[in-house]
Amino acid sequence: MPEDFRLIVDLVLVLAAATIGGLLASLLRQPAILGYLIGGIIVGPGGLGVIKELIQVETLAQFGVAFLLFALGVEFSFAELKKVQGISLGGGGLQIIFTILITALTMGILGWDTSPIQGIFLGAILSLSSTAVVLKCLMERNEMATPSGQIMLGILVVQDLALGLMLAVLPALNQPQGGVIFEAVGRSLLLIGLFALGAVVAGIWVIPKLLQFLAKTESKELFLLGVVALCLGIALLTEHLGFSIEMGAFVAGLMISEVEYADQTLTYVEPIRDIFAALFFVAVGMLIDPVFLWEHLELIIGLMLLIVAGKTLIIIPIVKLFGYSWRTSIITGLGLAQIGEFSFVLASAGQGLGLVSRRVYLLIVGTTALTLMITPFILQFAPKLLDWIEE
Repeated sequence: MPEDFRLIVDLVLVLAAATIGGLLASLLRQPAILGYLIGGIIVGPGGLGVIKELIQVETLAQFGVAFLLFALGVEFSFAELKKVQGISLGGGGLQIIFTILITALTMGILGWDTSPIQGIFLGAILSLSSTAVVLKCLMERNEMATPSGQIMLGILVVQDLALGLMLAVLPALNQPQGGVIFEAVGRSLLLIGLFALGAVVAGIWVIPKLLQFLAKTESKELFLLGVVALCLGIALLTEHLGFSIEMGAFVAGLMISEVEYADQTLTYVEPIRDIFAALFFVAVGMLIDPVFLWEHLELIIGLMLLIVAGKTLIIIPIVKLFGYSWRTSIITGLGLAQIGEFSFVLASAGQGLGLVSRRVYLLIVGTTALTLMITPFILQFAPKLLDWIEE
């Protein structure tokens, strides 16, 4: 089958899997995300094998997270971000550091790692939570404006920034010279600073004039094309700088959020966001090998429970330390207790560098998948459970 036609077939199959999975989940009164993930498992290489090549689908799926973060940035604003900047920077940083340290120490004590570097690397993987799943759940439940929702968003933004540092440091972990790591971190921080400065300048003097010019054409198509080009252009710039596409898309959204055309932009982009977000979740499902999952089910469930409990117990006291209520702290801790989709990126890069074996990589993928699948249920029932306890 010709390559270009294969992509069309795969795209139709993915959209069909998302539609059927989402419909079944809706009929069973379950989150649509769960249906998308299961649909991906069924059509993927580990299921019926209808779709064997994941590269093209994964590329399209990246647009889903990019548009999800872009729309979120448009809805959000710098004023709202400032409300949680303390817990975002301080709490997010502490959560990453403690997760890495506790993971490395635990693995060293139990003898599960061959070197401290491996423990640090796995801790970095576990420290990331799922931006896409958490934000999708919060949006569906209209909880973005709640204290716990804003805190989760702030910490997730910091984690996305940290992903850039992790990817920059990763190749240096195998180097004998310790100075290589500090050089990589310093270079990444400098790039973040320069990018932030450029974003502020563009947000004040360039973006408003560009949107005003597009709006004057009175063409919905031209306005949408211009906004999409802006979003993806900034996202590709951050990817080129060594950071995530998603971080660039979120920053692009923030730059538009302060402009008078923000509501118009959000209205136009939302349908595209929803379609590509569904593609993303199906693509995550296709990464799961159900046979490997079944053969190691007890181990993976044990790891899942350990990770969810561990991350929750790390995050709750950190949020409480910043003066928030126990309720907000507990919901935030439970909401961020999964392993994020960007951990696939780190794990894949680590496997290429020999930091993890193929078996450990598959265990990471399986455990991550289960934590992503239970997250909608946790976010749905955690507030209800706390309400029941408080009665």
